[in-house]
This record gives sequence, C-alpha cells and structure tokens, in this order.
Amino acid sequence: MDKNERRISWYSSLLIALLVNTPKLLALREKGILAQYWHFNPLELLYQFLFNLLFCGLIFQLNLNPSSKLSIYREKNKISLYVISNALIFFFAVFVGGVLQNKLFFTPQLPKVYLAGNFVRLFLSSILTGILIKIVLLVRSSKNKEVENEQLKMAYMQTELELLKEQMNPHFLFNSLSSLSGVIRENPALAQKYVRDLSTVFRYALNRSKNNLVILSDELTMLKAFARLITMRLENAFKMEINIPTEVLNYKLPHLTLQPLLENAVKHNAATLTKPLNVKLYMDDDLLVLSNNLNEIPTPESSNGMGLANLNERFKIMVKQEIEISKSQSEFLVKIPLKA
Repeated sequence: MDKNERRISWYSSLLIALLVNTPKLLALREKGILAQYWHFNPLELLYQFLFNLLFCGLIFQLNLNPSSKLSIYREKNKISLYVISNALIFFFAVFVGGVLQNKLFFTPQLPKVYLAGNFVRLFLSSILTGILIKIVLLVRSSKNKEVENEQLKMAYMQTELELLKEQMNPHFLFNSLSSLSGVIRENPALAQKYVRDLSTVFRYALNRSKNNLVILSDELTMLKAFARLITMRLENAFKMEINIPTEVLNYKLPHLTLQPLLENAVKHNAATLTKPLNVKLYMDDDLLVLSNNLNEIPTPESSNGMGLANLNERFKIMVKQEIEISKSQSEFLVKIPLKA
C-alpha cells in the first residue's frame, strides 16, 4: 500500500464506522421506537464506533497490503481461499465484538441482541469496504499499466537513440575521415581544428543524460562543431546562421535533435557556390525553428534511420508536444518545442 492508499483506507474506515453506527443515535428520542428497547449509552456508542473503525482498517490492510496472505491468494487467483479467509475474519470479529460488548454493556432485557447487532453492522461495513477495496484495486491496476506503458515508451526511446548512434557513427565517421584526409594535405593547421570539432561531435553523440533530455546550450555547442565540419567540407557552399536569445539556453530538448536535422538538410540538398545551402536556427515565439532553402537532389545519400516521424515520437514521449514540419517550394522548416 502506498501513502495515498493508506489515507483512503483510514478515511473510508472512519466514514463507514460513522454511517453504520449513526442509527444508534435514534435511541436519544424518548418516544422513538428504538428508545423503548434500548437505553442510549454514549460509551457503548463509542465502543461500537471504535470497534467498527478497527475492523474496517484491518480489512483494508489485509486486502490491500501486497505482502499479506489475502493479497497473495487474490494475485494467485486462489479465490476460494481468499473468500473463506475474509469470511473467517468477519465471523471472528462478529463473535469477539458481540461478546466483548455483552461483557461491557450487558442489558438484561436484550442479552442476545449484541451478537445480532454486531453482525448487521459488520456485514454492512464488509459490503462497503469490499466495494472500496475493488475501486482501489482498479485504480492501482490502471496506475500500474500507465507505469508499464511509460517504461515501454522509455525503453523504445532509448533503443531508438542507441540505434541512431550506431547508424550515425560509421556513416558520419567515414565521410569525416574522407574529408580529413584532404584537409591534412592542404592545411595541417586546419586539420587540427577539424579533429577537435570531430571529437566534440562524437563525444556528445556517445554521451547522454540519464533521462535523454539536454539543455539547448549543450545541443548548440555540438551543432556549431558539426556545422564547422560541414563548412570545411563544403566551404562557401554552406552557410549557417544561429540567432538564439540567452534566456532560452537552459530550456531542454531530446538529446541529438538538431544534428540529424542539419545532416538531413545537407544530404537532401545540393550545395554550390552559385546556390549555397543556407541553414538558419532561431526562435519563433516559444518554438525553436531550423530552416533551410531547398535545392533537392534526385538521389540523396542513404539515411541514417532517424526519420522525422521517429524524432516526432521522441518529442511526444519526452516533451509531451509534437514538432511542426512545413515545406514550400523554396524552404523546408521544422519547428521544435522546448521544455522550460
């Protein structure tokens, strides 16, 4: 039982005890029917109330505590043992409560009424308690299913991210090494910068936060390093403009969001000196926007498997919002929600 279930159990026990013992107050009416047979005794009413309260609390505890025998019987579908055990507890409580009340508050006119009255009160309490136990179990089952679904979603998301890394690394590494070999021959000093940016990209790609959410400033650091690698390869055929206000730099987004979008822009568009590939990153209200001009090539490079649909699914799970994609004749645009 968690904290909320314990609270529900005791509040419900209190309410049930009040309900089933309230009719005893009718004995206060001097001309009432009950007053002719029963003398009102506040101590006796207090006893009945407390005994009823403890009985309901015990039933809740035994039926809702996962480690109790009754809960084990129910979970293992041993229905007969479960019902018999509850019935034995009920009759034992009826007998003990009736006998104890008879000893403490014996009325010569009605010596056998205590057992009958105790039976009726506990029987009504058992029905109400059983209904509430069923409701609590249904809520618990629903909550467990939600937790399982979230765990499955997180497992799927983590597997997807790992697959992205595995597919990105060889593909991107081969292209980077191919470009590096040319840079080394032409400009050794520039090659050192290239290696530093390349290590920054791979270090970021291989490391991730525990919940797969990172702050925007970290994602931008990796994106700038990746953009410099592209610039070294395409030179003046590639331009990137980043205009992000400082107040949103601590906002969060899923790990490895921007790099695949930039990589897709490079893969699917031709970049020439006469028509360079222009990529812009900026804020539009509360959305992060990455856009590029369109000059699509007929046969783009093979994809690394991180499609926009999968990226959108990650955002739905982790940020509880979806990305927005729009495409015109001259521009491709992705709007990205951020988590404050």
